[in-house]
Amino acid sequence: MANSSWTFYLLWGFVAVVVVVVVLAWIVTRKNRPFTTGDVFRASRWTRGNHLFPTQVAITPSAVVQYTPWWIGREEESIHIAHVASVRIDTHLVFSDVIIETSGGSDPVRCHGHHKTDAIKMKELIERYQTEQYRHDGAAVAAGPTRQCPFCAETIKAEARVCRYCGRELPAV
Repeated sequence: MANSSWTFYLLWGFVAVVVVVVVLAWIVTRKNRPFTTGDVFRASRWTRGNHLFPTQVAITPSAVVQYTPWWIGREEESIHIAHVASVRIDTHLVFSDVIIETSGGSDPVRCHGHHKTDAIKMKELIERYQTEQYRHDGAAVAAGPTRQCPFCAETIKAEARVCRYCGRELPAV
């Protein structure tokens, strides 16, 4: 009788261990999915700080987001694409570190352990999105007929009723 109860507890202990391992594996798998759609770059698990939950970097036309999942919660840092001052790639033997400097004076975003091709693609995407943004901003003012605001002398659209710079109502044209 004592042998069968010992076997019973051993079986339930084994089942409990298997359930815990499955739950932990499910949590790790769930946290390692790309956190958003689009261009998301995941660091390699073979590098420091990325063994269990690798850091992910998403690059969109409007922002660069660094996402680091934890057991409970996550850390997310976002930089508007216009505030990216420079992107530096430190290449090592196998992997690269990407350092994204900001123009706001805050600490740079450091991403360790990306594949070299991913690091180069990250830099190219940031440069492309910055170029598109500055071209778009400059073209928005020049599109269509314009005139000068009589109060602040800024160039505005001809059909504007309120100046977008000084906020004053404009006389009809």
